[in-house]
Amino acid sequence: MRGKTKIATKLAFGLAFATAMIVPVTTLGGSPAVAQNGSGFDAYMAQLGRQAIAQGVTRQTVDAVIPTLTFNQRVVDLDRAQPGGNPAGPTSAIPAFAPYRAKHVDAARIARGRVKYQALRGLLARVERETGVPESIMVSIWGNETNYGSYTGDFDLPRSLASLAYDGRRRDLFAQEFIDSLKIIDRGISRDTIKGSWAGATGLPQFLPSMYLKVARDGDGDGRIDIWNSEADALASIANYFVQAGWRPNQPWGVAVNVPASLNRAALVNRTVSPRCPRVHDRHTRWLTVGEWRSLGVTPTGRTLPDSTLASLLEPDGPGATAYLLTGNYRVILDYNCSNFYALSVALLSDAVAGG
Repeated sequence: MRGKTKIATKLAFGLAFATAMIVPVTTLGGSPAVAQNGSGFDAYMAQLGRQAIAQGVTRQTVDAVIPTLTFNQRVVDLDRAQPGGNPAGPTSAIPAFAPYRAKHVDAARIARGRVKYQALRGLLARVERETGVPESIMVSIWGNETNYGSYTGDFDLPRSLASLAYDGRRRDLFAQEFIDSLKIIDRGISRDTIKGSWAGATGLPQFLPSMYLKVARDGDGDGRIDIWNSEADALASIANYFVQAGWRPNQPWGVAVNVPASLNRAALVNRTVSPRCPRVHDRHTRWLTVGEWRSLGVTPTGRTLPDSTLASLLEPDGPGATAYLLTGNYRVILDYNCSNFYALSVALLSDAVAGG
């Protein structure tokens, strides 16, 4: 979603669909939450309108949108219902990955992905040549985010973002995303087009407005960037997202491995604290070369990686189950959505789609 700190992740590089997202409950920027009865909403919208104009949004767009907005309590309730933060203690159970995998890397999603993959090979191959991002990774993100466009959300984006900003717990984030949604409308994209999830994700790749402005690309050469209706634009934008996040061409995301029962896991604990979503990264071991992992008895079950490749070990279902050696490119998938379950599902669906 996918224990995640999704909003923080998407603030850096984008946002995935809200049906599986988990967001933190802490307030960014120290802005206190306000009473949730709608009082003061109009005055706050007027303030946001002035800020939008100061950032270059036209008065025409501000005057067309601001007066129509009303507070959406349902959006705030959905946001507050999301779990977040760290577990209550070090013994808090982490769910098994296998049920999540069965739901997100299922036969129907694989089959549909293979159809899309084959139908769009010309476009996908061109984008891969230009970016180094594998064709199947683009398709897999699309499949995980919106099931290849079958659900993209029907919430009015400016209203949702305005309501979340007014709620105040992540005011700085959502206020800017609201203003960025106005910037998109200013570019000639209609308000009806940019509908999305209650959390502000929009389009086939489920980007926050700020990510559309930052990484969205014209993939079909028609002079417009339409991630809502153009599969070419959506896939090219996903690839550019990965480029901006540091994807390394010609490096697999990782491999499935067998781990011997005798492995001394305590000696492999990662001592580095991640600056974001630390609980996600804490499940990874420290980095070793693939050759060093082999010397410890950790062996691939299928394809292999060069012995010089740096990789960390993740055992999502605990000792005795399938584990994975993960390269730096796996961390790039985490940038899209900081959840090991999500990133593994993207990686495994990618392999399944390409292998069809």
